[in-house]
Amino acid sequence: MMEKAETLFKEQQLKDQFENLEKHTQWGIEFVEKYSKFVKERSEIETNYAKQIRNLSKKYQPKKNSREEEESKYTFCRSFLTTLNELNDYAGQHEVIAENLTSQILTELSRYLQELKAERKLHFHDGRKAQQHIETSWKQLESCKRRFERDCKEADRAQQYFERMDADINVTKADVEKARQQAQMRQQMATDSKNDYSSYLQKFNQEQNDHYYTIIPSIFQKLQDMEETRIERIAVCMKTFSDVDRQVLPIVGKCLDGMTKAAESIEPKADSKQVVESYKSGFEPPGDVEFEDYGQAMKRTASDTSLTNSKESKEKPSGKSKGKLWPFIKNKNKSPNQHKEPLSHRLNDFMASKPKMQCLRSLRRGLSLKLGSGPEDFSHLPPEQRRKKLQGKIDELNKDIQKEMDQRDALTKMKDVYVKNPQMGDPASVDPRLSEIGQTIEKLQFEVQKFEGWLAEVEERMPSKSDSHRRSGLFETQNNTAVSNNCAQDRESPDGSYTEEQNSETQVKVNTHPVPTSSTPEFDDEFDDEETLPTIGTCKALYPFEGHNEGTISVTEGELLFVIEEDKGDGWTRVRRNEDEEGYVPTSYVEVFLETNAKGAMTYI
Repeated sequence: MMEKAETLFKEQQLKDQFENLEKHTQWGIEFVEKYSKFVKERSEIETNYAKQIRNLSKKYQPKKNSREEEESKYTFCRSFLTTLNELNDYAGQHEVIAENLTSQILTELSRYLQELKAERKLHFHDGRKAQQHIETSWKQLESCKRRFERDCKEADRAQQYFERMDADINVTKADVEKARQQAQMRQQMATDSKNDYSSYLQKFNQEQNDHYYTIIPSIFQKLQDMEETRIERIAVCMKTFSDVDRQVLPIVGKCLDGMTKAAESIEPKADSKQVVESYKSGFEPPGDVEFEDYGQAMKRTASDTSLTNSKESKEKPSGKSKGKLWPFIKNKNKSPNQHKEPLSHRLNDFMASKPKMQCLRSLRRGLSLKLGSGPEDFSHLPPEQRRKKLQGKIDELNKDIQKEMDQRDALTKMKDVYVKNPQMGDPASVDPRLSEIGQTIEKLQFEVQKFEGWLAEVEERMPSKSDSHRRSGLFETQNNTAVSNNCAQDRESPDGSYTEEQNSETQVKVNTHPVPTSSTPEFDDEFDDEETLPTIGTCKALYPFEGHNEGTISVTEGELLFVIEEDKGDGWTRVRRNEDEEGYVPTSYVEVFLETNAKGAMTYI
């Protein structure tokens, strides 16, 4: 009975341990799932944060209009643009964090969770199977034991019955023999039961020994190894969680350094000087105002520095405007003792003077033209501003001419290729386009000559600094020299706008110098079958890119390519996959490694 109680106690204890282990391992799986959920939410936060940062950077990017182009001249505006670009790269690093968290932790944990659940299920299935087997063996042993006990009791009763029959003299010999045979049979059955019980007992003890010392410890060891592997995997994921952030810190630091350098590059003096250059008019300052004696019946003397009309201007035909007042001067030196009639005569004369009112109207119209669409020769602008506008227009036209010439050269080379290889195309199909480009170049060259003529007029009319100083001396010493006023007749256009010369829009000085052209124009490699650009480095694709537009090339993430032309500032890098496949990819999508002999072995992202 003691052995039975001890065995039952061990089995119950073992059963309890299995239940405890089952609960603990289930809790471990739930912890892995909870950590996976934590990493997933962190990845979503990084993705949303990067998206918001990119939207913020995009929102404040300069728009394609003249206002933003003007602002780009200032260092603080360029610094802000650099900050926005660096902020965009900074957002890209948070996207990298989200991608690495997903690929290096979430994907691995999801796969490991499936394996962990399957392994746990297998181990506990083996444990339950072993426990059921030992319980079944114990029940069979108990059955053999009870049968042996029953057979022994039956044999004892048969032996006692035989002995009573043998001692009774009244019982026949046949009955005694029958009782003896029954006793022997029962004795034999008891012996067989004893042998069965003995053999099964040995077998059970062996199975029990294997169960408690081999099978169950092996299952427990597997569960322990499984638990240690789970904990180790969690530790690796937690380390990776921090390494993902640490990997992008150098690039984040570069982005922040870029913002700092952009802020340090701001030059207040250069910006203020740029403002002066932008709004400098080029007008000469007005001369001294001459004293006019109203007590002598409004007799005014002529002066070269006076803002009033000279006698010569009065003798001019009425179709031409007289000299005009400086539009920003106000006469504040009014005397209360002046005679009323001469003053009224002067005011009436001023109000009735049409040319003088036209001077103010010219200023107003000039401002309206400046705000809206002005004339082609920019005659509504002050001389200095007009000179800058004309020079900018000439530069723009020269760039257009250069582009057209490059395109013409490219088509010429393509035509030569078609001539040499007729199967590639018809050379005559290029002629209409070449003719069209030639006409376009002639028109642009005519426009350049026209604007250069206007520019020459402005530069001839504009005074130099030495002239300004010389005139300032003349203002003090000579009062009888005629000086042209900023609102003079020869600068008044029919619509009241400011011009350098009357009818300057129709008088164009033709520049006889030809427009310089490039002796070695750049040629699009799409049509160059003879020369192949050498490789200047390699690059690795950081993101996949599907090149749908003409001239681009599709790349996959992690792909290695050859660099044949680096970024020229337009955000595109030219790469080559093999001898037949090359094209442009966004510079921000690749990590470029230039060779040592290519620009000082500079490496950038």
